[in-house]
Amino acid sequence: MAKKSEPSQRQLRVGEVLRHALSSIFARGETNDPELEEIGVTVLEVSMSPDLKQGLVYVRPLQFNKEKELLAAIKRNRKYIRILMAPHISLKFMPDIRFKIDTAPDHAQRIDHLLTQPKVKRDLAAGRDETQEES
Repeated sequence: MAKKSEPSQRQLRVGEVLRHALSSIFARGETNDPELEEIGVTVLEVSMSPDLKQGLVYVRPLQFNKEKELLAAIKRNRKYIRILMAPHISLKFMPDIRFKIDTAPDHAQRIDHLLTQPKVKRDLAAGRDETQEES
């Protein structure tokens, strides 16, 4: 299996410019979509393809359990959002953007929950005791 290479500085920089532009558009309610404004959007990251022609935007709704509604509203407004982004972006071609719900916070919360369970705390404490005895 081929190892995925790290993004270039240019990919990171363009992704950050797109993230700022999208955050600004959503914060100001420029989409003029009442449902999108009601749900609220947090843009966490934009991952760019090596040729900078595609961007994957990781978003989260500000309201709890509104992921499906958020994606539907964004899909409805995707072309208009792209038009709104154009003045903020100084690239030869405007990247095609796709949106995806960011699940990293859910995974982090699940791990935190697991680490607070009594059985896991006991095992972790036992592991700490063993490493201290070896020192």
